[in-house]
Amino acid sequence: MNQETHRNLISGYASGPRALFLRLLFTLLSWPYSLVVRLRNGLYAAGLFRARKVNAVVISVGNLTAGGTGKTPLVVWLCRAMRQRRRRCAILTRGYKTRKGELSDEPAVLVARCPDAKVVVNPDRVAGAKQAIDAHGAEVLILDDGFQHRRLARDIDIVTIDATSPFGYGRLLPAGLLREPVAGLRRADVVVLTRCDQVSEERLAQIERQVRQANPDVIIATSIHAPVSAAVQGGTEIGLEELRGKRVYAFCGLGNPEAFFDTVRHIGGVLVECRSFDDHHAYTGACLREIRQQAGQHKADYIVTTQKDWTKIAPLAPQEDEPPMAYLAVEMEFVAGAEQLTGLMDRVLDGRMLHLRRPGK
Repeated sequence: MNQETHRNLISGYASGPRALFLRLLFTLLSWPYSLVVRLRNGLYAAGLFRARKVNAVVISVGNLTAGGTGKTPLVVWLCRAMRQRRRRCAILTRGYKTRKGELSDEPAVLVARCPDAKVVVNPDRVAGAKQAIDAHGAEVLILDDGFQHRRLARDIDIVTIDATSPFGYGRLLPAGLLREPVAGLRRADVVVLTRCDQVSEERLAQIERQVRQANPDVIIATSIHAPVSAAVQGGTEIGLEELRGKRVYAFCGLGNPEAFFDTVRHIGGVLVECRSFDDHHAYTGACLREIRQQAGQHKADYIVTTQKDWTKIAPLAPQEDEPPMAYLAVEMEFVAGAEQLTGLMDRVLDGRMLHLRRPGK
C-alpha cells in the first residue's frame, strides 16, 4: 500500500466496505504497537531502561508523526547556530535506506547545506555519537529524528509539528500517523510548529492549546519554510521570480507532499500537474522519462521538485532535455519563539561545556 492510499484510508477520505474493513484492521494492528511504545516509554520513565550519556552536548530534533514535519531545515538552522557560536558540530542520522558508501536523500542534503558539520550515518546512534566525538572532535551533536530514540541521552529535546497535519489523525500507526501518543510531548523542551503560514491563526492557536495540554511548560516556536533559491540542472541558480507565472509540473517524494505543492503556488508557479511519490522514493531513469513525457503533454515551462528529491535524480537526469528540471531550496524562518529557543540553547551550552572534558585538555 502506498503512502497516498494509506492517508486516504486513515483520514476517512476513502469510503466503501473495503475502506471500512482496512480501517478496522489498522485499528487492531495499532493496539500491539501502542502497547510496545507505552511499555518502552514507561521503562525509561521508571529508570529500568537508561539512556547513555556522551561527552558532548546533544540536541535532538524529532517528531510525533510519521512523514515530513520539516526536521531537516531545523537541523540546518541549528548547525548554522553552532557555527556562529564556534562549536564543532556533528549530525547523527540513521540514513534511511542508505547503501554502503552512499548517502541517502536527507543526509546528502545535510552534507550540502552544512559544510562545517560532520554528518555521521549510523543506525546505532550511541556508536555514531562516539565516532563523531572520537574521530571528529565534535562538541555538539545534532540528533536527527531522535525523539523516539531513547538510548542516547540528550540535553535538549526539540519536536517539530507540521501545522498543516499536526497530530496524525489522533491515532497511532497504522490507524493514524502517530509514532507515539501526544502525551509524549511532556518529554519535549521545545516544540517548533512548522509551515505556520499555510494555516489560519485560529487553527494555529488550537494546535498551541493542544501542545500546552500535554506540556504546559514547553517552549513553543512558530516557523515557516521559506523558499530561498531555485537551481536547474548543472547547479545554475535561477531567481524565484523566474518561476512566477510559469507553467510548472511539480513532483516530490515527501511525507507531506501537499505542503511542497503549496510552496510552489506561493512563489507564483502555475501548477499544471502535481505528482507525489512515497517518502524516500527510489527514482529510476524510466520514472524520470515518464515525468518528462507528462510535463511535455501539459506544456510545462519547468519541472520542479525538492532538494531532497534532487539529490537522487540529478545523476539520472540528462541536462539537455526540455522542459528544464529545477529544485527549490527552503530554509527555516522563525516567526516567534526563536529568542526563547536560542536562550535555552545558550544556557545549556554554557553549563555543559564547563563540565565536558576532552582527553589531553
